[in-house]
Parts: sequence; C-alpha cells; structure tokens
Amino acid sequence: MSIKTFSQNYAVSEIPEDLKKDANAVIRNISSHYIINSQNDMEINEKKVISILNSPGEKYSYVYIPYDRSRKVSDIKIKVYNEFGKQIKTYSKSDLNDIGQSDDSALYTDDRALYLKISNTLYPYTLDVQFTTNTSNTIFLPTLTPFYDYNVSVQNREIEILNKSGIKLRKKNIENSFAKAEFSGDDNNLKVSYKNIPAIKEEKYAPSMSVVMPRCEFALDQFNLEGKKGNFTSWEEFGKWYNTLLEPVSQITPEIQQEVNALNLQGSTEEKVKKIYQYMQSKTRYVNVAIGIGGWQPMSADNVRKKGYGDCKALTNYMRVLLKAAGIPSYYSIIYMDETSKIFDKDFPKMDGNHVVLCVPTDKGNIWLENTSQKIAFDHLGYRTLDRNVMMVKDNTVEIVETPKTASEKSKEIIRVKATLSENNTLDVLSKFSYHGNAYDVMMPLLYMTPIEANDAMKHRYDNLQFKTINLENLNNDRDKANIDFDFNFKAENYSKSLGSDIYFRAVPFLESDFYLESSDRRFPVEIPFGFTDDYEIEYTIPQNYKFSELAAPVRIDSEFGNYSLEFIIQDKKLLVKRKFMLKKGLFSSDKISEYIQFRKQTNKIDNTKILITKL
Repeated sequence: MSIKTFSQNYAVSEIPEDLKKDANAVIRNISSHYIINSQNDMEINEKKVISILNSPGEKYSYVYIPYDRSRKVSDIKIKVYNEFGKQIKTYSKSDLNDIGQSDDSALYTDDRALYLKISNTLYPYTLDVQFTTNTSNTIFLPTLTPFYDYNVSVQNREIEILNKSGIKLRKKNIENSFAKAEFSGDDNNLKVSYKNIPAIKEEKYAPSMSVVMPRCEFALDQFNLEGKKGNFTSWEEFGKWYNTLLEPVSQITPEIQQEVNALNLQGSTEEKVKKIYQYMQSKTRYVNVAIGIGGWQPMSADNVRKKGYGDCKALTNYMRVLLKAAGIPSYYSIIYMDETSKIFDKDFPKMDGNHVVLCVPTDKGNIWLENTSQKIAFDHLGYRTLDRNVMMVKDNTVEIVETPKTASEKSKEIIRVKATLSENNTLDVLSKFSYHGNAYDVMMPLLYMTPIEANDAMKHRYDNLQFKTINLENLNNDRDKANIDFDFNFKAENYSKSLGSDIYFRAVPFLESDFYLESSDRRFPVEIPFGFTDDYEIEYTIPQNYKFSELAAPVRIDSEFGNYSLEFIIQDKKLLVKRKFMLKKGLFSSDKISEYIQFRKQTNKIDNTKILITKL
C-alpha cells in the first residue's frame, strides 16, 4: 500500500486560521496505514507531517522511530520544508542515531529507536517523516484520537486498516462533543479519520486527555506476540493465553520453597501474607526490565530471588510465587495507573494497561499489594490505582475486577498544634502530623529524603510562613496501618502584626497554596483525583499581659463538593482553634465549576480569619 496524502502543499499559508490559534505546532497529516497479512505478519506505513510555528513548538521537531527484534524499519524518508512549502533539507536513515528506548530506571530493555533532532531556527517550517515497519506482532493495534498535545492543532489524523488475514477485526468508537470521527470502507478495508481539530490550551485540574477525548480502538480476534499466538474472542480465551506467559516464569524452585519455609509462617492468612510481603519488600527493589516476550512476560521468580530486583511484573509475580509456595493463591492483576481512572471494557477484550498489582483473596475480603515499593504499607494501593478495575489473570480466564473505592473520611491529615505567640510577633510551634489513606501516598516522598531535604520540603509546602528555625523529626512509617506521622517543630517570624498596642494573627498557620483556579471559562471538567479530610486542632498561648478580644462566630459550610467548619474555644486563657475540611473525589462538569471555585474561595477566605488579642 502506498502512502496517500490529503495534500502536498505544505506552505504554512495553507493552514486554516482557526488551526493557528493557540497553536505552537500544527499536525498537517498523520497517516498510519496497516496491512494485516496474517496472524503474525503486519506492515505499517507511517507518514507524519508537522508544521513548527514558533520556538515553543520546537520540542516537536524530531524524528523518533521505534524498533526491536520483532519490528523491522525500512524506507525512511525525511524532508524539511520552509514557510512557503519549498523543500530545504532531506535526511536518510544514515543520519539518525541508534538509541535505547529507556529511562533512568531501566536496567535491561530490548527496545531501541532511530532518533534525530531537527534544528531550524527560522520559523515556521514543516517536517515530513515517512517510514515502513514490518512486524510479526499483531497483538497491539493503535488507538486513534484527535488529541496530539496541548497547543497543537490537527488538520488530518487517520488510520487505514487493510485486513487480508481473514481474522475478524473489531473496533470500538467512543464519541463526545469534542470531535467526530469519519468512517469509510468496510470491516476489512477501513479508514477512520479526525479532521480540522483546533488547538486546546492546558486547563488546570483537567482529567487525563486519554480518558476524556473521543477515540477509536481496534483489536484482532486472533493475534501474535513474539511467536505466542492467542485470541481475544473472550476474556476466558485471553486468560488461557496470558497464563502461557506466566507459567514458565512461575516455578517454585527448591530455593524459593526454602525461603518461604524459613519464614516459619503462623497465624491467619492475613498474617502470613503480611509476613511474606514485608520479607519480599526487604530483599527487592524496583528496576525497569523491558525484556522478555514483548516486554510483557515477567522475569522469572527465581531470577528475582537471585538478583533482588525487578519491575512491576517481575516483583508482582515473585510475590505471587512466594505465596504459592506457602499454599496461598493470589492473582496477577494488570491495571491502568494514573490520576484519572481508566477502566477496561468488559465487552472489548484486548491487551492493555501500564502496571501490575497483586490480589490475594481471603475470607475477609481481597488483600491488594503494590509490589514496587520497599516502603509502602501492607494491603494499601495508592490513589492512582483505586476506583478502577483490573484484568485479573486466573488459571483459565481473565476476570475484570474492581479495586477498592476511595473515601474522603478515610484519607486524613491530622494536625495537633501547640503554638506560643510572642509580643515580637514570633510564633513557636510544637506539632504532630499524621497521615492516613490517600494522604499517606502524598507524604510518602518524605520517606526517601534526607533530614535537610525533608525540612526544605516542609518549607516549600508552607511557604506562607517565615521560618527562622525548622525541625521535622521522629518520622515514622507504620507499614501495618498505612500511616505516616512525625513531629514538626519550628519558629516563624512576623507571624502576627501589631495594631497599636494590640496584636492580630491568622487563626490557621498551615495554609497550603495548592488551589489556583479563577475562571470557570473552560472546556474540560475539574477533577479531584482523591477525596480527603483535614482535621486540625491548634492551641494558642498568648503573652501574659494580653487577652483574647471578641472572637469570630463558628462557621460551617456544606456543599456537594465537601464541607468545612471552623470554631474557637477558650480554655484556661488559651484558645483552641478546630478546623475540619472534607473534599470529595469527583469530576465536576463545566456547569458546576463556578460553584466549585466559589466553595474553595470561601474556605480559603475563612482559613485566613484573624484573631485579635488586646493588651491588658
């Protein structure tokens, strides 16, 4: 199949004006033409034409062509056109750099890429890249979406699939008001495209574009991955195939059995699982290992035992084999890990996901294990893996199973403070902080910091305070209860202000400046990825020769987004300030955003309530 372009005139003047608005670059054409010859033979002809309009668009001016031992690349053609559509430069395969496709955490990877950064300081210009890929792997077919990136418009983006294999090609089209896909042809010669999509600006607190955008997904009923043939006709059939990946790397060797026996397991199933889990954490660390069958087969459990490292697949499978050696069944569970919940479609079996966790069924319910962290608590999933489903691989099937739900009431930041105010406007604070639930996830980075780094992190978190001294100490990670607590003691200057002989100061010293949203004029919802509850009690001691003046009345706000309360209680010449703020997890549509902004502004304003003390 030859690459067909919708236009060969790459003059920037040919770009419609509405596609230039808010755009740093314009996708003139991205065409992916798939020829499926058989279950294990596929050719892909790629063409990408992008116009770089300015220096912020320069980050898209590169060539990146992935390949591996199962993906062979040929017919590479690269051209650069000036503003007027005149060809000014060409490149070939010999000009590209051969690099590994890995980040800093990757130790082993089979994936490689041909790469070239195109430098051209005279804007605008256009980059045209064409190449052909031949592969035996047909398990992954593309997802077509109109979104490329923020501040990038799309003139034409299309996929054409010519299916010569005789295998059923399935498609799923998800529509919304953002864009409508155009379809032509039939199931065996199908073309799908999005056209003339204006650039969008990034909106704060918007959900992941991979979830909110329209898209068209594809899958073959029969597929191949590195010589392993399987089918997607049902989750049951897919599960049988997936077990052929896991079984060879899941052997209980004598050494693994000896490891488990040495733990001398006793007690309930939960106690046994916890002991094995914390043992596994103590002897392993996370390293990305993108080798094996398409990067999807874990490293063998015995290799993890020997080496002491692995990626999410390898560590999860190692934990599964340890449990198996103890006679405890558990299930390898593939998941999408992201702030925005992305779910698997029960009616559209396909290979997907970006992370793996472990599920251990018990009489008291499922135990969920995150296996990539040495410090995370037992039976605790982070908020980026809650409120969604997993592909749970069982002996003869894959089941779509829900992970636990988040609850604002269970995700808590608890702060207890004893604060002493001096006449020189200094505030001396002794405080205890405690974090549960999803708030535990937010504070976990402290566990990896030096004391100096932890103090700096708290300075940044509470940058409204002018710290003179600061000391975070007694940091404790309770891995049985998913709780982090510590003492936070400091002295802050200029906390209060003088008003003649009187003094006033803010009722709540800990203000987190993490909400900035002024305008409700936006296209996308506001997402709160997890709910939480703040529970603060602040006891103020004031100078002996002062008294509390008239205090503000108690305040309570209830809304569909959460609730807030603030009250003041005099106790033995001291003042106790009690603050509670509960925010719900949610996805709030555009017609609710102005109400949400108003709710957050109200709570922020009340947090800044001032207390006046008068000199006797």
